[in-house]
Amino acid sequence: MFIKRTNCYRAAVVMVLGMLACHTNTRPPVPGWPEHFGFGKTATRRQIDSLNISIAPDGKGLPAGSGNAAAGRVIYLAKCASCHGETGAEPTPNRLVATLSDTVRTKTIGNYWPYATTVFDYIRRAMPFNAPGSLTNEEVYSLTAFLLYRNNIIDSTLQLDAVKLPNIVMPAKKYYVNDDRRGGNEIK
Repeated sequence: MFIKRTNCYRAAVVMVLGMLACHTNTRPPVPGWPEHFGFGKTATRRQIDSLNISIAPDGKGLPAGSGNAAAGRVIYLAKCASCHGETGAEPTPNRLVATLSDTVRTKTIGNYWPYATTVFDYIRRAMPFNAPGSLTNEEVYSLTAFLLYRNNIIDSTLQLDAVKLPNIVMPAKKYYVNDDRRGGNEIK
């Protein structure tokens, strides 16, 4: 069965016109409604600062603290294994560790992430899934060390801290090209 090209054009025009007709900014203000509904409250500087925890690839923003793979393994088993598997290498949707025997290339910390500081940053702000932001800096350093160790990137005895973490060269870094353009929208 063939569809005429003109029918496709007509359908596209009708869809675009339909979307334009539904645009919410075309409605005038509702008489009698307040300008603001009073939901929420203005964030304090302290609240904003507690959420402004970005870590740059060069380590800028890393907090004080340290951790190692042995401590990280204990924390991992208690707070991470339920989603990521006992070792992180199990074939779960949230796999963290790649192995040499993998027949399918799964994107993991060891073969895809370009910066070790990104591992720390992600764990700190988003994990564990049921309580993001609940880990101490020492726990995050320890978990980062454990995952880097499991991916054969660091030695098990390395004590990670704000000085050592940015100096770790990730295996996938060579596959990334930094966008160093200036003058447009720049990422913090």
